[in-house]
Amino acid sequence: MDDKIKFEMEFPIQASPSLLYNYIATPSGLSEWYADNVNSRGELFTFIWNGSEEKAKLVSKKSGERVKFRWLADEDTQYFFELRIQVDEITKDVSIMITDFAEEDELEEGKMLWENMISDLKQVLGSV
Repeated sequence: MDDKIKFEMEFPIQASPSLLYNYIATPSGLSEWYADNVNSRGELFTFIWNGSEEKAKLVSKKSGERVKFRWLADEDTQYFFELRIQVDEITKDVSIMITDFAEEDELEEGKMLWENMISDLKQVLGSV
C-alpha cells in the first residue's frame, strides 16, 4: 500500500469556538455539514453519504478544542483526521485547522474535498 501524505489546512471562520466545537464533535453537528447523517455509539462514529457508510473511531478529543478520528479501514496505521479550533490570542480570530492524510495522487482531491466541506460548514454557521 502506498504511503499517505500528511497535509494540514487552515480555514478562518467567524464563529465562537464553543459553537464551532458542537459542529465538529457531535453527530448532529457533523450531520449538518460533513456527512448526510452521522451516528455514534460511544467512540464509534458512522458517517453516511448517499447510502454508503464509513466507520471511524474517535481517537481523542479535548472539549472545546479538537477532535481526532481514525477510519476503521486505517485502524492498523498512523493515519487519522483531526479538526482543531485555533484562536489567535491577540486578534481573537478563530480558525479551524484540518489535519488529514491522502495518497499522493489524491492529495489535491483531498484538499478540495475539505475546502468544499468547510464551505458548507461556514454556510451552516452563517459565516460566509
